[in-house]
Amino acid sequence: MLCADATLGARIDDVVTATIVLRVVTGRLQPDEYVFDQRTTCVIGRADGCRPQLPDDEHHRRVSRHHCLLDLNPPAARVRDFGSLNGTYLNGVRIGRRPPGRSAEDAAGEVYPEHDLADGDELRVGDTTFRVSIEQPVSAREPEAPADAHPRAVAERILAAADARRPGLASIAGYTLLRELGRGGNGAVYLASRSGGTPVALKIMLPRVAGNEKAREQFLRETEVTRQLRHPHVAALYEAGAAEGGFYFTVEYCDGGSMDALLERAGGTLPVRQAVEIAVQALEGLEYAHAQGIVHRDLSPHNILLTGTGDQLMAKIADFGLAKAFDQAGLSGLTRTGAVAGKPVYLPRQQMINFREARPEVDVWSLAACLYQALTGEFPRDFSSGRDPWLIVLQDPAVPIRDRDPGVPAALAEVIDRALEENPQPGIATAADLRHALRSALR
Repeated sequence: MLCADATLGARIDDVVTATIVLRVVTGRLQPDEYVFDQRTTCVIGRADGCRPQLPDDEHHRRVSRHHCLLDLNPPAARVRDFGSLNGTYLNGVRIGRRPPGRSAEDAAGEVYPEHDLADGDELRVGDTTFRVSIEQPVSAREPEAPADAHPRAVAERILAAADARRPGLASIAGYTLLRELGRGGNGAVYLASRSGGTPVALKIMLPRVAGNEKAREQFLRETEVTRQLRHPHVAALYEAGAAEGGFYFTVEYCDGGSMDALLERAGGTLPVRQAVEIAVQALEGLEYAHAQGIVHRDLSPHNILLTGTGDQLMAKIADFGLAKAFDQAGLSGLTRTGAVAGKPVYLPRQQMINFREARPEVDVWSLAACLYQALTGEFPRDFSSGRDPWLIVLQDPAVPIRDRDPGVPAALAEVIDRALEENPQPGIATAADLRHALRSALR
């Protein structure tokens, strides 16, 4: 079994973090041991791009093209069948099989439940059975308690500790929370100010699972790279730290709110030139960050921030690298990025298949998806059918933008449709290429 970040033949004695090992106990798949020590997702099936991709031979005829999804964040793991014809078996119990006699199309509206995997579980797909082994070092078995579920309470405790001169918190002493600016799956953002200073956005991120010192240090070490980014179209990250069971960040405050809020105020869509101008500016920020080796990996209208008003709006991308660092430190649990109401609407197929090794082109696809939404009020893929949204990402192309709105200029539509191609790579791979193409389309 080969997944994006499988380490073949790794010795368990060498593992110093939580690790999930899948061992083949029946079947013909080789190699027979796969080790995962970081956050990833894997799609098992016979289709190209699956990892593992089971052979299309007589021994695997009962395996569907996209059979099931593994969501791994050591030591946590889940499996979900995609409504396959023959089902996935967990400890001998069939899970997720579509009802006999129903075609894949007829059963497309079903969303099958996820099942947690535990040490010693056995997972069977066709004739191949994997035994799950979850290895945890002592430090991972004795973590601190997870953070408070209320981000404002955590923010207030952090600021109170800073005002009480707790070591390491001097840089955020004196701040007062004014109001909430936004909320997401891992926390919230607040407007904060202090006497004589410039207002900042105070971002609080709460671990979805219990963390340990190593996980905290890894996350903050990764965010240090983000703190070095300075560009007109990147929201500056000033301070970062951990206290009171959560992580805090002071970020450049953008008084125009987010692109998502702008869309809501405008009734769901923006004028063509305004939407493209925001996209072009955001692409300049992406181009700069990608040149520094940083991929956002969670781009959406929620973290494209704006300053100014009217024709003077300036776009700034926030949260560079935070989602990836949070995931890879094992702090996000099994929630996935790029989701709105549980649907991965801005997530390119490449990122779902190869979660850990997300490359710059995944940001380019997501930015094109944001522009598509700004012009049409719709997401690129059709999620209205009720089918499993993750299967839609795997199988369905973006709807041509002029099918949504024939009023989108033809030259612009051609660029956006090309940027949203996945064959299997995006049709436009770099931020610079998409930026130039958008500019040319409106000349």
